[in-house]
Amino acid sequence: MNRLIWRALTMLLMPVLAVAAGSARSEYASVLKAKPDPAHGAQLFGQCVSCHGADGGGDVNGSTPRIAGQHFRVIAKQVVDFRYGKRWDFRMEGMADRHHITGAQDIADLADYVSKLHQPGKRGIGSGELVAEGSQIFAKQCQSCHGKEGEGNAEKAVPRLAGQHYGYLVRQMYDAVDGRRPALPELHSQRIEPLDYEQVRAVADFLARIGWQDSESASAAPRP
Repeated sequence: MNRLIWRALTMLLMPVLAVAAGSARSEYASVLKAKPDPAHGAQLFGQCVSCHGADGGGDVNGSTPRIAGQHFRVIAKQVVDFRYGKRWDFRMEGMADRHHITGAQDIADLADYVSKLHQPGKRGIGSGELVAEGSQIFAKQCQSCHGKEGEGNAEKAVPRLAGQHYGYLVRQMYDAVDGRRPALPELHSQRIEPLDYEQVRAVADFLARIGWQDSESASAAPRP
């Protein structure tokens, strides 16, 4: 399905999305007011281990993202978005429902636990040929929001991209351009769409390698 069809469907769904957006904002505000219970967060995370791993490292092929150490507000917002149809993935939409995560307190508990997981571990990377170019593109197009080292912004809920799996980053950039991430600001697609395939790969590989020390602990991800 091409991007024009995706955008047309998004336009048709705008009234529904608008209602969902109001409910999502309300629940997200309640999450930020809650006092997290880390012990309960650890229990809830047991439901996430089958996809994200016990360490929150995801899958090096990029099918599931590394979430360990991601900012609290980012984790919370993504869970809320999945609950209200503002982000699409059949696995997460199922796991974020009220059967598995009952309300704002659960989201706060889970997000707090995930945000404090240790980040070291395996990650999927690219070939390494385009890292220098990726660094330059990132500095020009993305650094102003995501930070010089891809560290994001905890207070503004800007996600940490550094150390994320190469394959996942590539897929999310294309999803942003094709309209499969409706909650993302239009700025993302505006800045990513002009990039060709090699440039997208370059940015993804640069980000995946930030903080990567041990070549024995990282695995090159299959090309998307």
